[in-house]
Order: sequence, then C-alpha cells, then structure tokens
Amino acid sequence: MRIVVSGTHGTGKSTLIADFARRHPEYTVLPDPFELIDESWDLPGVEMFTAQLRLSAERLIEHEGGENVIAERGPIDFLAYLLAAAELAGGQLPAAFQSRAIAMTASALDEADILVVLPLTPDLPPVGDDEDRELRATMDEVLLDLIDDPAVVGETVRVADLSGDPAARLAELERLMQHVSGAAAALGF
Repeated sequence: MRIVVSGTHGTGKSTLIADFARRHPEYTVLPDPFELIDESWDLPGVEMFTAQLRLSAERLIEHEGGENVIAERGPIDFLAYLLAAAELAGGQLPAAFQSRAIAMTASALDEADILVVLPLTPDLPPVGDDEDRELRATMDEVLLDLIDDPAVVGETVRVADLSGDPAARLAELERLMQHVSGAAAALGF
C-alpha cells in the first residue's frame, strides 16, 4: 500500500507519520522532500517547489509495486504551494508549466492508494515567527480545492481529510487502510 500524507506546514504530518511508523514498521517512510533537496535554497520559491514536486512525484512512480510506503508530502503539496505563491504574487503560473505540473501530480497519485490531507484547524499549535503564515493559509485553501479536482487526483486514490488529535488521526488512517485493503481484496487485487 502507498500512502501520501499532505498538508501545509505545521499541520502534523511528521507527527502522524512517526506515530504510524512506530505501529507499522513494515512501511518504508519517505521523508519530506525538503530534506532531500539542495540546502542552498533558504526561502521558498518557484524553483524549490518545482524541485520538490518533481522529487515527490518520481519517488512514488519509481517505487516498486507492492511495497508498503508512507510519504511525507506528495506532488500535490508542491502544486498547491506553486499555485498559492502565484496567487499571493498577484499572478498565475504559466499555462504550459501548470499543465505539466498537474500531469506530473496526477501520474504520481495514480500510484498511491491513499492520500491523507491534514488541513489547518484552529486546534493546531501556532507556527513560529519565521514561517510565512499567509503562504501557509493560502496553500491550505488551494490544496483543499485540488483534492476535489479529478484532473489532479484521478479516480483511483482514496482521499481522506483527517483532523483531530494525533491519536484520532492515526486511528482514522488505520481504519481507512483496512477499508482500502478490504476493497482491493474484494476486487481480487
């Protein structure tokens, strides 16, 4: 099973994945792509988000089928960041670039079984002063719109919007896994 955990910064992705990994050591954890890119990028920008989109898509597409994987962030996160950054700058992404980014995201999400989205909620701890709160909020809005777009998420990945405390989120993810596994078994997969 391939699980992608998405959300803007500071929504609990790392916590959910760490809790999940303790209970499910048979899963390979794919870290946040930010940890794997060139460290010379200090500030978020188009180049950094594009590199992370590409990396997160490639690692989903290239992982062997049947391998249990949980990924911190997927290409949909970085598509949302790119669109949010363009919106905040008062513009849009170039149409051809946006089309390629959507196609790459959709292709990668075709390889995922579950897309977990952790939205911004009032009960989340505040982020530090060094975080871009406006980008965070706008990315969250864009991401929540994207998960409803079949051109982006396709029709094969199960999308779940999870909220609540860490234990509730983990329990809901595990229930979702059982449901997806049961549905696949019923279809003979």
